[in-house]
Amino acid sequence: MTTTDLPLLPLGRGTDLTSERGVECPGDLPPASDPALVERARAAKAALGDRVFVLGHHYQRDEVIQFADVTGDSFKLAREAAARPDAEFIVFCGVHFMAESADILTGESQQVILPDLAAGCSMADMARLTQVEMAWDALGAAGVADSVVPVTYMNSSADIKAFCGRNGGLVCTSSNAEVALEWAFEQKGGLEGDAKIFFLPDQHLGRNTAVLKMGLTVDDCVVWDPFRPGGGLTPEQLRAAKVILWRGHCSVHGKFSPDVVDELRATIPGVQILVHPECTHEVVLKADLVGSTEFIIKTIEAAPSGSSWSIGTELNLVQRLAAAHPDKNISFLDKTVCYCSTMNRIDLPHLVWALESLVAGTVVNRIEVDPDTATWAQLALERMLALPGKSHKD
Repeated sequence: MTTTDLPLLPLGRGTDLTSERGVECPGDLPPASDPALVERARAAKAALGDRVFVLGHHYQRDEVIQFADVTGDSFKLAREAAARPDAEFIVFCGVHFMAESADILTGESQQVILPDLAAGCSMADMARLTQVEMAWDALGAAGVADSVVPVTYMNSSADIKAFCGRNGGLVCTSSNAEVALEWAFEQKGGLEGDAKIFFLPDQHLGRNTAVLKMGLTVDDCVVWDPFRPGGGLTPEQLRAAKVILWRGHCSVHGKFSPDVVDELRATIPGVQILVHPECTHEVVLKADLVGSTEFIIKTIEAAPSGSSWSIGTELNLVQRLAAAHPDKNISFLDKTVCYCSTMNRIDLPHLVWALESLVAGTVVNRIEVDPDTATWAQLALERMLALPGKSHKD
């Protein structure tokens, strides 16, 4: 993470929260501040025409977002790519697991490109397939595996999604986590019986959903630590639990603190605290509103002029919301500025390199999921898509 200590001031009102980062990329491109890069990106995109479709995640920097054909969260973007089968190249300005999902959902004739292969997700990397398989074996040894349904957050690798598909589970987003957990409990006889959920990889989303949406208690949830023998849990704890949470978290959302919420309420009259459910349980309990990235965007769009908001999510998005709504007092929910460092690896030099390479007939940084993994991961995604009555946005 790149952090800078700043006072708690509204965004867009004299507080400069921009950061500069020099990144070397193939082709010896000039830095992103060079205006020539903008023209090169426009020219390359125009030369490719309908052959290319550029996706931009909400957390991307503005210099990249300006070239996106569609902006949104990870699953929405993957579905948008699948809805354009004539686009030969899908340039995904996001992180690795998002590009994997796009490859799973798009056609064989389409190629998904990630401008920088180092753009990963620390949360997704916290759950490795070998670790998860060892945990599953341990659940079997404890005599509870037959009562467990695995559920993985969209922010996970393709092989973790495939693991859930093979073992009767599904994928969820932050918008439909509640209905996904309801479905999972029903597969094993319902919430009142012995049914359990193995939730990967974000413990905070799993806990917040189980406790605040489903009426379970914090004590009904235990945390599996892959670096401790037996996950750090006894067989008795596993048998008593309703939700077994993987010890993972978002490096951005996990850093917001309840103390800052208290400070903001004391210093900004009438401020409303709006946070993502990847935040810790303590922060979520103090918030006024909790929801997905799309929920955060729509809430600010619908908010009355003059209202005050402090938002707990990635800074690029908060800055963009503040710039788009100057009639509202929007602040960042922390004294320490924190971008998603891996998301920010997709910068304008990398995007230009990827596009110009395509113009020259070279496909760079293609993301491909092997057929077996893709089949099982798609099954887990399809189970999510079949869930009734809930949004499938992140």
